[in-house]
Amino acid sequence: MGYSGGASVNPTYEEVCTGQTGHAEVVHIDFDPNEISYKELLNVFWTIHDPTTLNRQGPDVGTQYSSVIFYHSAEQEKIARTAIDEIQKEGKFRDPIVTEVSPIDKFYKGEEYHQRYFEKQGRY
Repeated sequence: MGYSGGASVNPTYEEVCTGQTGHAEVVHIDFDPNEISYKELLNVFWTIHDPTTLNRQGPDVGTQYSSVIFYHSAEQEKIARTAIDEIQKEGKFRDPIVTEVSPIDKFYKGEEYHQRYFEKQGRY
């Protein structure tokens, strides 16, 4: 867990929560494409959050909770945009998908107390 997409360097959780840094809370996933494809990862993404709410995930509200896919290559961008188009056409979600697709610039690892947060809270 960490932060990406904003303007400040090494943002803290408290700074990101102000909405002034422009960062989103994100998960950076290193994966082996021989084990799981990027599209398969996106399929998980669509099931674990609501891509139709702007700046909100469940009870959490703020710009840091925006729905965004940060990509590392033109191929990942194409796969992400195609997946959005396909899901929108399928009607999987009643409301339009608002997920942003942007190039990754910098990922800042979040504070240790945020790592594996739900597990630490006894939720998973």
